[in-house]
Amino acid sequence: MTISSLKRLAFVLGAPLALSLVIMVAPASSEPRIGEMAPQFTGVDSSGKSRTLSELRGKTVVLEWTNHDCPFVGKHYSTGNMQKLQKEAVRDGVVWLSVISSAPGRQGHVAPEKADKLTTDRQAAPTAVILDSEGKIGRAYAARTTPHMFVINAKGALVYKGAIDDKPSANHADVPIARNYVREALNAVSAGKPADPDTTRAYGCSVKYGS
Repeated sequence: MTISSLKRLAFVLGAPLALSLVIMVAPASSEPRIGEMAPQFTGVDSSGKSRTLSELRGKTVVLEWTNHDCPFVGKHYSTGNMQKLQKEAVRDGVVWLSVISSAPGRQGHVAPEKADKLTTDRQAAPTAVILDSEGKIGRAYAARTTPHMFVINAKGALVYKGAIDDKPSANHADVPIARNYVREALNAVSAGKPADPDTTRAYGCSVKYGS
C-alpha cells in the first residue's frame, strides 16, 4: 500500500481506520535486512545438540528452510541439486543448517529419527538439521517458503535472502539451466564481494507454521 493510497483512505475512512491498516501491513519491515546482523537463535538439531548462531561467528552460514513433502523441495533433492550445493559449501568451510519449521500435525513435520533418515536416504550433507517445530527461528527470519535460503557472513551479517535459483517451478528439467543464487552468493562472500543480487523472491510451498 502506497503513501498516497493511505492518504486517500484517511480522507475517506477517517484517520484511525487508516492507521489500523498501516499496522496491518507493517510486519514486512520486521524482516531481517541485508547488511544488518542476522537474527540470533538457539535451536536443537536432530541429534539433540543445541545450536546457536553466535557460536558460529567467524564462519559463513547457510540457512535452508525445508519440507521433504514439498514438491519444490523434492525438485532440488531428487535431482541431487541441493546435496551438491551442500557438499560444495561444507567442503569450503561453510556451516549449512537445514531448518524444519513445520508444526506438529502439519506437512513436513518430522521426529529427529525421521530427519536423520531423510538425510541418509537422500545422501544430503547439511552440517545439521534444526527442528524448529514452534516456528521461532522461522518467524525470526520471516521464512515463507520451502525452500527459503539465507546466507550469513563470518561477521554475522545477512548477505543474501530469497530463492535458491531463478526457476520458480517444481520442474526437474529446470535445474540444469537455472541460475543458482545461493552458489553465487557464497562465491561472492568468499571473494569479499557483496552478493548480486542480494535479495530475491523465494518460491515453493508455504512454511507450515502452527497457530
